Amino acid sequence: MLPAAAIFRFPWEIQSGVVKEGDSVRTFGRLVCYQPEESKATLSAQHGSKQHHLVVQTTFVEPFDSIIGAQYIVLGEIENAEDGVVMVRARVLNCVDGVNLALLQRAIDVQRTYFTERRDNESNAHTNAPP
Repeated sequence: MLPAAAIFRFPWEIQSGVVKEGDSVRTFGRLVCYQPEESKATLSAQHGSKQHHLVVQTTFVEPFDSIIGAQYIVLGEIENAEDGVVMVRARVLNCVDGVNLALLQRAIDVQRTYFTERRDNESNAHTNAPP
């Protein structure tokens, strides 16, 4: 069986606990650290004045040609580590260096608004439908 469709989540949302273990997510960040012996990478993203770090388990995407400082998009599932750290077990890890992050964030916000409006319209259509 295939995993559920991944929802775009900002790295700071993943760290804040908005998503739960097992959820499929898409996220992004700049690669700041890669530990091949542990199959772990660390992505970083700026939100406001705070820097957010996200641990990515890279076992399923190795061999992984890491480029420190490059932007990456990750598709994977949320997993809680033994030490309480929330991480993403990557199924896809693509370098997207050069992507306009402000535009990507705006596109994610527009997509969320669209899906929310569509869901609301569908629920209104079902409640207002004649018997």
